[in-house]
Amino acid sequence: MAHRWTTEEKQIKIEELLNLYKRQNKTIGEVGKILGIAESTVFDRMKRLNITSDPEKKLNYCNRRHNIMIPKAFSVKLAEFIGIMLGDGHISPTQIMVSIGFRDEKYLEHVSSLMKELFGVNPKYIERTDKNVYVIYLGSVPLVKFFKNMGLVSNKVQQQVDVPNWILSDSKYSKAFLRGFFDTDGSIYKLRFGVQMAFSNRSIPLLKSTRKILLDSNYHPSKISSWKVYLTRKLDLCRYVKEIGFGNKKHFKKAQKFGILKTING
Repeated sequence: MAHRWTTEEKQIKIEELLNLYKRQNKTIGEVGKILGIAESTVFDRMKRLNITSDPEKKLNYCNRRHNIMIPKAFSVKLAEFIGIMLGDGHISPTQIMVSIGFRDEKYLEHVSSLMKELFGVNPKYIERTDKNVYVIYLGSVPLVKFFKNMGLVSNKVQQQVDVPNWILSDSKYSKAFLRGFFDTDGSIYKLRFGVQMAFSNRSIPLLKSTRKILLDSNYHPSKISSWKVYLTRKLDLCRYVKEIGFGNKKHFKKAQKFGILKTING
């Protein structure tokens, strides 16, 4: 539940937004960066304070960047990026964003390179010190529309998002999706007797599709439990690392630390 502002706090927030959004003619995204809050939070705050939006007055109205390339065909790399977006991604009315922890700088480079290859431009990123994450983003309304037409949504949990059908229909796309999804929403850890991998998300359809992909690929995933799907069999872990692998090096290091790579090489 939103914090109930005092009359004085409310007036300060109104003046702050009027100054940035109306007088300085900043976009909602620019206001968010200045205030250190998410673009969606700025939008919600404006609605709460009855401040009307006027995007047509902004210099880059509709964010129609002509240098951004919209993919014309499905691909393994696009499937991996869909996995990333369904893990730690977010869609606003004008941007696509991915949050990456401060400890995962190498993965930041991986995602940046992937976005450059898919969309033809280098994405930008900001540091969210309040959440200890980098937020890497591209602003483009046509790109947002592209992903929404594919079934991606702004609120993945509330709207219970699922994996696009084109990914489920092809094993090479499905495995690439798993790589991106696990890179962002997965974990590897030591058990008392062995090692376990967990795919974690609050969207049940997404977890069901993840489990189906694993089953169709002859893995032995657990049933959904505590918003997770697990892989525990040693052979499954070895196959996953060998056949699907990781773009996020932190998972590779853990697989190495826990002896999974040693088992493969042995």
